[in-house]
Amino acid sequence: MLKSWFPLFSPHPNPDKLDKCVNFKTQKIISNVLKGETLMIMPLQAKTRILIVDDSSFMRMAIRSVLSKDPSFEIIGTAADGIEGVEKAIALKPDLITMDIEMPRMDGISALKQIMAKAPTKVIMVSTLTNEGAKSTFEALDAGAIDYIPKNVTDSSDAQNIFKQELIRKIKEAISSRIHRSPSTVSTLVRPAKPSIIATTPKPTSSKFLGKKIQYVCIGASTGGPVALQEVLSRIPVNFPYGIMVGIHMPKAFTGPYADRLNAKCSMTIREAVDGDILKPGLALVAPGGMHTTLIRQGSHLIVRTQPTSLYPQYVYIPSVDLLISSMAEAANGSMLGVILTGMGSDGFKGMQLLKQKGGLTIAQDEATSTIYGMPKACVDGGVADEVLPLGQIGFEISKFM
Repeated sequence: MLKSWFPLFSPHPNPDKLDKCVNFKTQKIISNVLKGETLMIMPLQAKTRILIVDDSSFMRMAIRSVLSKDPSFEIIGTAADGIEGVEKAIALKPDLITMDIEMPRMDGISALKQIMAKAPTKVIMVSTLTNEGAKSTFEALDAGAIDYIPKNVTDSSDAQNIFKQELIRKIKEAISSRIHRSPSTVSTLVRPAKPSIIATTPKPTSSKFLGKKIQYVCIGASTGGPVALQEVLSRIPVNFPYGIMVGIHMPKAFTGPYADRLNAKCSMTIREAVDGDILKPGLALVAPGGMHTTLIRQGSHLIVRTQPTSLYPQYVYIPSVDLLISSMAEAANGSMLGVILTGMGSDGFKGMQLLKQKGGLTIAQDEATSTIYGMPKACVDGGVADEVLPLGQIGFEISKFM
């Protein structure tokens, strides 16, 4: 049996010598144990077993090439369409699947739904950087995908390097997450037929915010954020008297379709922010991707300013939640609520820190309901979270400021 393992350890081993060497070492270990010496066994770190599903042989090869360079990954199979992907997901039981969206015989979303029903697995969607690609991606996230990565098939070496780095980062984030995404419970919500209808929400009296006043709300999120934000905003009534800013790490082509999707599923009016927008009561604006967003005060209003990333090279994540909350805390003089939802890293912590210094109020999503407990954890560990709440309660808590 040992002879069949040797390719894993050496490119040109001699199997007979390997067996003799192992036998000698085994006898020596047994001898040492019999002499009373302590035997230390170092467990091998299990590799992340990955299934690649894509109808493009080029993309299957490209993804395999990228992931094969990381010793913590093992490619256990590939599939050229959704039907084959479902079959291999059930048979091979991978730790994670990368899933294309547009495929023959069965598309990626249909395959994802079957996998979630028959063999729940962490799935990252690989989607095109188009309006239609964005819409399909959000449908996949509703169906249970844990995250997505936009395809970038240009010849630009910079774009290719970004794709490689993001693919590896997102897979490691997904594997480190404590929960499997299950299909969204809010995906069936639709905008009320009569927008003038006032939504009602429970108002528990145990809130630490009882009697506190705000004028604005800012919400930040990353991995797991598209579904989490939909859950939160769907709980806020149409007559909510304050403006809401949303910052989520998303590419430029995705934030517009995402805002449209939220607008169709929530009571509030929600759209992508543009430079010069006034943050008005009952309006939620999504910071556009590919750039940073800040807010400034002009008279009695908060005004949106979109900024090129070159002006803020210190911020890694785009759009930056730290920058968004910090600028808003300054413009609102702390009279606002900051909310940090699921996401990797610590983006948002510094913004929440400044908000607390200015007397603002803060909420962080709890660990149990976070897809990735990174951004909320930074706020909790840093002592800047007034309330730590499960996802399903956050929208109701925001609504209590009415």
